[in-house]
Amino acid sequence: MTENSHSLDPQDWTSLRAEGHRMLDDMLDYIEGIRERPVWQNIPDQVRGQFQQSLPSQASDLAQVHQRFMQEVLPYAVGNSHPGFMGWVQGGGTPVGMLAEMLAAGLNANLGGRDQMPIEVEKQVTQWMRELFQFPSSASGLFVTGTSIANFIAVLVARTKVLGLASRRVGITNSGKNLIAYASVGAHACVSQAIDMAGIGIDALRLIPVKADFSMDMQELEKQIEADRAAGFTPFLIAGTAGTVDVGAIDDLNTIADIAQRHALWFHIDGAYGALAMLSDEIAPRLKGIERADSIAFDFHKWAQVQYDAGYILVRDGQAHFDTFATPTSYLKRESRGIAAGERWPCDFGPDLSRGFRALKAWFTIQVYGVEQLGRMIAHTCELAQHLQQRIVNEPKLELLAPVNLNIVCFRYRAADQDLDVLNRDIVFELHESGIAAPSTTKVHGQLAIRAAIVNHRTGKQDIDQMLDAALRFGDQLSSSNDSLN
Repeated sequence: MTENSHSLDPQDWTSLRAEGHRMLDDMLDYIEGIRERPVWQNIPDQVRGQFQQSLPSQASDLAQVHQRFMQEVLPYAVGNSHPGFMGWVQGGGTPVGMLAEMLAAGLNANLGGRDQMPIEVEKQVTQWMRELFQFPSSASGLFVTGTSIANFIAVLVARTKVLGLASRRVGITNSGKNLIAYASVGAHACVSQAIDMAGIGIDALRLIPVKADFSMDMQELEKQIEADRAAGFTPFLIAGTAGTVDVGAIDDLNTIADIAQRHALWFHIDGAYGALAMLSDEIAPRLKGIERADSIAFDFHKWAQVQYDAGYILVRDGQAHFDTFATPTSYLKRESRGIAAGERWPCDFGPDLSRGFRALKAWFTIQVYGVEQLGRMIAHTCELAQHLQQRIVNEPKLELLAPVNLNIVCFRYRAADQDLDVLNRDIVFELHESGIAAPSTTKVHGQLAIRAAIVNHRTGKQDIDQMLDAALRFGDQLSSSNDSLN
C-alpha cells in the first residue's frame, strides 16, 4: 500500500482535467442558452425517484455522476437564472461569479480567522461598503448566508448595546428591561424571526401601520414608542425597510433616523435587495437617510447578481459588533506571528467559526463589472417595472394593485362574475407550468395579486411583454372556461 493510497485526489489527473473542462463548458453553455430553456418545469416522478436511493458504498465514475446532474438536476432547478423568472427577489448570477465560486471552492479556505489573504479580500469589500453607504472607517462588516442572518446579527448587537456586556453572561431575563422593537407591517418575516431567535419574543415587535405608498407611518411609529415608554417598556430598535418584499416600498429612512436619534434607539435597515440601489446614481436618492443607519443588512446575491449565497451585515459601531460576539478560547488564541496572527478575526463578529470564501465572488463581480455598470443594470430593472406598469394601466382587463416604487409590480386580471383570487392564482400556475415566465403571488389589501419582481440582469422588455401577453391569454382562457361551467 503506497503512502498516498487513501488520498481522495485522482490517480489520473489528465482524465479529471478533461471531465472538468466538460463540466465547465456544460455550465457556460447552460448560461449562454438559458433563454431557450423553459423557466421552470415539473419534476417527473421517475426523476424524483432517482433521489431516493440508499447510501452508496462503492465508487462511481465522475463522468456518469456528471451526466446524472445534467439530465436529472439541471433541467429542474427553480429557474432564477432565466430572464423570465420574476417570482421572487433572486438574482440571476453571472458567468464571472460562477468562475469566482470555482476558484473559491478550489482554494477551500475557511474564513473564520487566521492570517490569510482571503480575509483581506473580505476586508476590501467591507471598505467598499463603508464607502458606498458613507459609514466611518471604524464600521465593521461580515459576509453571512443572507439577510435573515444579517438581521439577526443586527438585533443581537442592538440588544447587547442596550443591555450591556453583562447580558451575555446572565441573559436578558435578568436585565430588568422589557425590550421593544419596531418595524412596519410590510417588513419581512425574518425581522420578527430575528426578534424571536434573540430571545426577546415576537410580541415585542410592534408592527406599525403603513401609508398609502406602503411605507411606515412615522406618526404612528412615534406614538407607539411614546406609549411603550409610558407603559414601562424599553424601546431599543427600529427596523426600517429599503424595498419591502411584497411591493418594494421604501420607508422614510431619514425621518426614522431622526426618531431613532431623538429616542436613543438603534436604527437598523433591512435592505435585503433595496440597499444596493445605492450603486445606481438614479435610484440612490430614494434611499436618503440610509447613511445614518446603525446597521444595514443586504444581499449581494439579489440586485448585485452575485452567486448564492452572499448576505452581508454592515455595522456602524464596529466595537459594539465585536463585543457582541467575541469569545476568547484557548484553541483560537491569537498570536503575534504565524498563521494564527491577527487581533480580530471574522468569527469575532458573528456566530460562525466555519465560513466559506463568499467574499471572492462579490469581489470579482464588483471589480469586473464596476459600480457604473452594476448601477445601470439596477436602474434598468426599475425601468422595466415602469414599462410593465404602463402596459397594465393601458390594458382594461388588468388592474394595478400597488404603486411601483422600485422593481416589483403587483397586478391582477379582472373578469366579471369570477373569483378573482382563484382566477389569478390559476393564471400564475399556468405561467409556471408553461415554462414561459415565473411570477409569484402575494396579497395586497386582502386581494391576491400577480407579483412580478424584476431582478435578473438578463430580463428585457421582450420578457416582460411575453409574460404579460401570456397572462392575458391564460386569463381569457380560464375566465371563458369558468363562464361555460357556470
